[in-house]
Amino acid sequence: MKWLNDFRELFRRDQVWSVMLPKQVDVNLDKNIALYIEDLNVSFDGFKAINQLNLYIKEGELRCLIGANGAGKTTLMDIVTGKTKPDSGSVWFGQNHDLLGYDEAAIARLGIGRKFQKPTVFEELSVFDNLELSLKTNKSVLPTLFARLSHQQDKRIAQVLETIGLTEQRQLAAGALSHGQKQWLEIGMLLASDCRLLLVDEPVAGMTAEETEKTAELLNKLAGEHTVVVVEHDMEFVRSIARTVTVLHQGSVLAEGSMDDIQKNKEVIEVYLGEEHAEGSEAAL
Repeated sequence: MKWLNDFRELFRRDQVWSVMLPKQVDVNLDKNIALYIEDLNVSFDGFKAINQLNLYIKEGELRCLIGANGAGKTTLMDIVTGKTKPDSGSVWFGQNHDLLGYDEAAIARLGIGRKFQKPTVFEELSVFDNLELSLKTNKSVLPTLFARLSHQQDKRIAQVLETIGLTEQRQLAAGALSHGQKQWLEIGMLLASDCRLLLVDEPVAGMTAEETEKTAELLNKLAGEHTVVVVEHDMEFVRSIARTVTVLHQGSVLAEGSMDDIQKNKEVIEVYLGEEHAEGSEAAL
């Protein structure tokens, strides 16, 4: 049908009207800090989930957040992504974006993406289609219905597939992937959407040893070009990727430094040993 092809040609994503294209987001990183969190507080029914928290994440770094259950890790990510509003404090992306003034969709458009512990992919669609849907394009009706991938966008998807190690599975239904592959696909979806700051929640939970090793390689590969914050309970995995580790306890920063520094910190040891004796679990550190 020639008329349909001609109509679709009008909405090619590399030739679509400029007013319909997503706007480029300027993030001021003059001080090399991607995320500023200062004097942050939030309470739920009298429980202090975040307590005078101060945290600074450098542009391009790989930061690990650790802490016992209830330490405030998930609440912190909820605040950064706009799901939860704090009682007080400030959260800035670069020096020019006050995240507390944005909703979840606006924060995502800034280039902040979150990968939850359980993969959230479109299982009936192919790996390629999942990535195509994640591209940062105009999502209004006509461009969505009639637009075709440009050469540049097709190349971008190919690059992401190579990065996450799923080139051979590009036409496979996402539901047929292994658990680890679904995790990588979800990370790839964040990359396809041009995320600059990736918040990754327990990426290796339920993975095989081989998948865990590949995930460590992937996250290390992403750091530098992207800012990556990883929340994880698996200390062996943290040791394999850690450059800087932040320990949260009762909603505040208890300690920060290299993994070696953290393992020698008396306060951190007391917190984890206390949890060990209380629950009869193995020592976390």
